[in-house]
Amino acid sequence: MKLDRDTIVNEALTLLDELGLDAVSTRQLAKRLGVEQPSLYWHFRNKASLLDAMAEAAIASHATAPLPTPSDDWRDWLAENSRSFRRALLAHRDGARLHAGTTPQGTDLSRALHKLQFLVSAGLPEHDARIAMLTTSHFTVGSVLEQQAEENDDSEGPGLDRAEAFEAGLALIVDGVANRPR
Repeated sequence: MKLDRDTIVNEALTLLDELGLDAVSTRQLAKRLGVEQPSLYWHFRNKASLLDAMAEAAIASHATAPLPTPSDDWRDWLAENSRSFRRALLAHRDGARLHAGTTPQGTDLSRALHKLQFLVSAGLPEHDARIAMLTTSHFTVGSVLEQQAEENDDSEGPGLDRAEAFEAGLALIVDGVANRPR
């Protein structure tokens, strides 16, 4: 097996899905790849850079979703953008924990700026557009974080339908932005 960044990240995501974020270590990863631990540092300067690459790869389905177009309704787009982000986070065990605290870089930053400009072009003041994007992002990460924590907990949960709760909270956010005085 040729050891490259993609191979390492894919195996690390497999390890994440099997064991959870707390069990992902460079030692465990090197063992699974059949290499010595220092070999990983040729591709990633430290565990933090590996985790950043894993977080980026984990949300690739969201990061490559079509960007909004001028004909899109901003309310529908903002809600669907959040749903797409949620699906990407839920695709991996501890996906929300892995993603929490990351900031967009490179292409992801360009896409975020395009989305911001779309909301501004749709009539939202720039400050409101920024806060709307930040709020929906934080709400989505928090919602998935709670859901994944509950899924990994063996105790009896409150029986809350997480998808319905997410949709209800998302509607409150979008309606709040839409009804904000300008």
